[in-house]
Amino acid sequence: MKLLLISNSTNAGETYLSHPREAIARFLAPAVKKVLFFPYAAVTFSYEEYEAKVAERFREFGVEVESIHRLPSPREAVSKAEAIVVGGGNTWQLTRMLHDLGLIDAIREKVLTGTPFIGWSAGANVACPTIRTTNDMPIVDPDGLHAFNLVPFQINPHYLDANPEGHAGETREQRIQEFIEINPDLYVVGLREGTMLRIINKKVDLIGPRSARIFRKGQLPTEVLPGGELGFLME
Repeated sequence: MKLLLISNSTNAGETYLSHPREAIARFLAPAVKKVLFFPYAAVTFSYEEYEAKVAERFREFGVEVESIHRLPSPREAVSKAEAIVVGGGNTWQLTRMLHDLGLIDAIREKVLTGTPFIGWSAGANVACPTIRTTNDMPIVDPDGLHAFNLVPFQINPHYLDANPEGHAGETREQRIQEFIEINPDLYVVGLREGTMLRIINKKVDLIGPRSARIFRKGQLPTEVLPGGELGFLME
């Protein structure tokens, strides 16, 4: 199994997919020349716009992008894909589309046989057992919270430590503490912006300039430094 799970597509002040560009290129090289792209997390812009935006970046390292929304048989397209790429946006809308099209099991089976998988933001959320650690507002009923279950832990993309001055609501950490209180057997990875997890079989590496914050009930939250190995998450 080969996964690249990215917290965010764009860092402040940078162009689209700039920070993970080299990691994506290395992850796909040398075998993959064409990826199957899932634009279903897009809400306020079209699938065509999303496809064009991703294709422009991937073209820089010689990889063609084909969006699944153009293809007559999504399940057949999944079965033939060299690699699967799931873009960010609204996790609830993305999950609803994947459920409606009956693609959860098809994609899971395809990736478990070795097809590379890349997802950022919402696309990283759906690699988890469920989407319950997304930050997104549930703008639709996804007809179930289950996702691809490619990894046995949850990710919280865009993880923030900050508690803005004057904000009286819960912090991100407090929300995750609520999650692990109810789900004591699951790790949650607070994946900060600019970072990603590269997973090859059961080897998990943290890539990027920031540490990741690891949560589990009964344990104090811990920090894993860039370059750190997190294989324990796959146990």
